[in-house]
Amino acid sequence: MMAYEEYRDLLIERRDGVAVVTMNRPEALNATDRRLHNELARIWLDLGRDDAVRSVVITGAGEAFSAGGDFGMLGEALERPEVVLDVFFTEARDIVYNMLNLDKPIVSAINGAAVGAGLAVALMADVSIASERARLGDGHVRLGVAAGDHACIVWPLLCGMAKAKYYLLTGEFLDGREAERIGLVSLCVPHEELMDTALRVARRLAEGPQRAIRLTKRALNQWLRLGGIVSFDYSLAAEMLTFFGEDVREGLRSLQERRAPRFPSAGSREGS
Repeated sequence: MMAYEEYRDLLIERRDGVAVVTMNRPEALNATDRRLHNELARIWLDLGRDDAVRSVVITGAGEAFSAGGDFGMLGEALERPEVVLDVFFTEARDIVYNMLNLDKPIVSAINGAAVGAGLAVALMADVSIASERARLGDGHVRLGVAAGDHACIVWPLLCGMAKAKYYLLTGEFLDGREAERIGLVSLCVPHEELMDTALRVARRLAEGPQRAIRLTKRALNQWLRLGGIVSFDYSLAAEMLTFFGEDVREGLRSLQERRAPRFPSAGSREGS
C-alpha cells in the first residue's frame, strides 16, 4: 500500500486498476497553494511505484479543475526569491517531467476552470477530456510573466504554432468546445457525462496490454522530450526571470482587484 494518506489536498481512490486523483481545495477553486503545488509534483512518482495502479484520472473537486496559482503563494514569491527558485522553478519542472515520465497513462477530466499549474496538469495528461463548461487559459501573460510552466512544451504540438501564439500571447480563455476544435484537448463532452467518459477511457487503458500502451506513450513522449530541450527549459527560466520585474506586481494587483492591468513596461495610457 502506498502512503497516500500523506497527501492532504489530493484525494486518491483506487478502482480496479484506476487511480482517481482529485484536487481537493474546492473552497479556493482548487488553486495551487504551496502544499497542493508540491503534491502535484510528487504524486506521479508514487503512482508509478504503485503496482495496483495501471491508469490515472485527475480531476478537481467542486466547480473548477484548478484556478491556477493561489494569490497568497504568488504574493509570497514576490517578496521571497527563494520561493521562485525552490518552489516555482523546481516543482513546475517536476510536474511536467514527472507526468511525462510516468509510463502509466493519465486521463484528465477537466470539469471547470483550468489555469496555470492546473492547466499544465490538464494538458500534460495523455488523454484530456473537457466538460462543455470548462474554461482554459494559460494566464501567465495576464500576470505579467512569461508562459513557462508547460505551454511551450505542449501547446504547439497540440494545436499548432499559430493558435499557440494567439492564446499564449493574449492570455485569452477558450471553452471546452473550442479547445476540442483546435486540438488542444482530446475530447469535449456534456458536463454530466464527463466523469463517466473519463473513467471509461481509463478503464479501457487499465485493461489493455500494459507493455504496449506504456511503450507507445513513451515513444510518443519523445516529441515532448525534444520540446523540453528545445523550448521548455528555456521558457521556464524565462518565467522565473520575469518574476523579478515590475510587471508581475501590477499583474497580481490587477487580478486581486479584478481590473485591467496597467503594466509599467507598456508605458502610460494617457493620451492613447
